[in-house]
Amino acid sequence: MKYSAKNHTFVVCAYKESAYLEKCIKSLLKQKMKSKIIITTSTPCKYIENVADKYKLELYVNDAKPDIASDWNYGIYKADTPLVTIAHQDDIYEEEYLEQVLKVLNKARNPILVHTTYYEIRGGKRVYSNRLLRIKRLMLLPQIPSFTWNSIFLRRRILAFGCAICCPSVTYVKERLPREPFQVGCRADLDWQAWEKYSKLKGAFCYVNKPVMGHRVHEESETSNVIGDGKGRTSEDYQMYRKFWPKWMADILIKFYVKGQDSNTL
Repeated sequence: MKYSAKNHTFVVCAYKESAYLEKCIKSLLKQKMKSKIIITTSTPCKYIENVADKYKLELYVNDAKPDIASDWNYGIYKADTPLVTIAHQDDIYEEEYLEQVLKVLNKARNPILVHTTYYEIRGGKRVYSNRLLRIKRLMLLPQIPSFTWNSIFLRRRILAFGCAICCPSVTYVKERLPREPFQVGCRADLDWQAWEKYSKLKGAFCYVNKPVMGHRVHEESETSNVIGDGKGRTSEDYQMYRKFWPKWMADILIKFYVKGQDSNTL
């Protein structure tokens, strides 16, 4: 299938009254290639309603108890196009994001998803290089050439050392996803857990080696909140390592991975 912008939807998952929601939506409206944009939320309020009205976007309310996985699953369900990007409300997308995503999808063989390089937004400034970003880009080096995208072995080796794929950078081929794309109840590693599950499928994990979106790191983000609950985060990280490694190796890797969490704090 040849994908175009009309085959794609940005789903903005809105949560309470985020000061960054409008910045995210504006970045999506500025895309060089225009696609559908909708808003979903499990915490309806006047603020979100007003933003939806201001930008003339459809708003859908998830009646389930607020939960990240449930919210993302609902967002994917409400998108009525073959391709969907879950746009995190705190993040921004460069105007060429969708253009680059479609470019690699259309040269891939049986794509499952496409993810991109990203930069961080800290204190309102763009950060293109720090220890965490360098490590993740190093891990993803094998995915730069497109002939590696369909290698199940390669992507599982990458995931075996940690979650290098930035969740808000991902665009999904909806028909390739399981009925429940993200596991409800998993809080810290629901993205890593999903990639591990998808990595077993035949098809391509496509990669855009350009920083075409920005991930915001701030004290009120869900990532920062989860890391604040260190015990729960470490437990889920360890469970993920055990999906790839024997206990003795997982015990070693978790010590290094815990240190890496410091890069997500201000």
